[in-house]
Amino acid sequence: MEFARFCSSSCWMVVILISGFVFAGFEMVAAVGINYGQIGNNLPSPDEVVPLIKSIGGTKVKLYDADPRVLRAFANTGVEFMIGLGNEYMAKMQDPKQAQAWIKSNVQPYLPDTKITCIFVGNEILTFNDTSLTDNLLPAMQSVHTALVNLGLDKQISVTTTHSLAILETSYPPSAGAFRSDLTSCLTPILNFHAKTGSPFLINAYPYFAYKANPKQVSLDFVLFQPNQGIVDPSSNLHYDNMLFAQIDAVYSALASLGYGKLPVHISETGWPSKGDQDEAGATPENAKKYNGNLIKLIAHNQKKGTPMKPNNDLNIYVFALFNENMKPGPTSERNYGLFNPDGTPAYSLGLSGSDIATNTSSSSSSSSSPTGSTTITNPSSDPPPLPTTSSTGYMSISSAQESYHLFWPASFLLPWALKLFLIFIEL
Repeated sequence: MEFARFCSSSCWMVVILISGFVFAGFEMVAAVGINYGQIGNNLPSPDEVVPLIKSIGGTKVKLYDADPRVLRAFANTGVEFMIGLGNEYMAKMQDPKQAQAWIKSNVQPYLPDTKITCIFVGNEILTFNDTSLTDNLLPAMQSVHTALVNLGLDKQISVTTTHSLAILETSYPPSAGAFRSDLTSCLTPILNFHAKTGSPFLINAYPYFAYKANPKQVSLDFVLFQPNQGIVDPSSNLHYDNMLFAQIDAVYSALASLGYGKLPVHISETGWPSKGDQDEAGATPENAKKYNGNLIKLIAHNQKKGTPMKPNNDLNIYVFALFNENMKPGPTSERNYGLFNPDGTPAYSLGLSGSDIATNTSSSSSSSSSPTGSTTITNPSSDPPPLPTTSSTGYMSISSAQESYHLFWPASFLLPWALKLFLIFIEL
């Protein structure tokens, strides 16, 4: 049913109350954000999204464009925004005049009422294998930053870009993390830009893809933040009990290998689909609940604890995504990463209580740092509807780049857990 036909204002308030009950106590700490994608034809209006995000304690939102409806709706809410310039803007944004005109039209009018703190220029460009996009990326970032300087906004708005984890060539052990050799020449000047401007290095990391690629050998408990024996990095002797933190530290090691070990790493996307095709192992509501619920609880209980390699660095993580988006192309999982259905009801219960989450009652927070689906997929194999024009298409599909990345773990770790999972399955 289309949202417009479903929801009167009174119905929507009932949905908010129901959502608040199911997500009881789900008050996000400042380091956790939400990706707000809009590749759907049945999503609620931005005005209706405001109370929904507040009902789950959301304090940070990553938007894939600069939708004026959203930026207006969130005025005076204290919610921080990271907004995006899609890949289609790269060539145009090389021109400083064009970049400044874009900021004057799409950013400046909403300040300071809407708290825009970051602009990410392009999404996963380096793994598109598109020379023109790659060549345009840094000049576009530089032009946007220069425009912010000229307008006196560079102290409150940083400029960065997002990367797929597929930019890594080596990921195990985490201490040996290294970037792909063919990307080093274009990555180094981007890292220098980050170091000079103080902006974070953004990575989209999905342990789900490592599990999907090899479900018989990768421990499900390890990727879902469930109790497990973990692994010990043989070089650093650091212990890891979940894959996401190992992935983050592999990125830190890769940065250090190029001389940029002090750059902050933020996770701009991570999540788990609640539904998938037959060949998409692990895409279930129960696994999505465990991944997202455990991740949020983990961060909430350890607000100042980082990864094993960087224990004093804040964890800045944006969960993907707010809604199931029914117009995203690709496999069924692409349309089912949302915490919520388009009608505002939870896609699944995160199972969190007030005691699980540290509350943050302030309307604002400290300064901060693409998957997908509809509520019901009647024919997952059919072609998706035409794409909307109001949202950047830079994050249309997360599968292609992410699935080329595989996190390799030693057999001594994988096989015992594979056997354990097999025995559990037999008992069931």
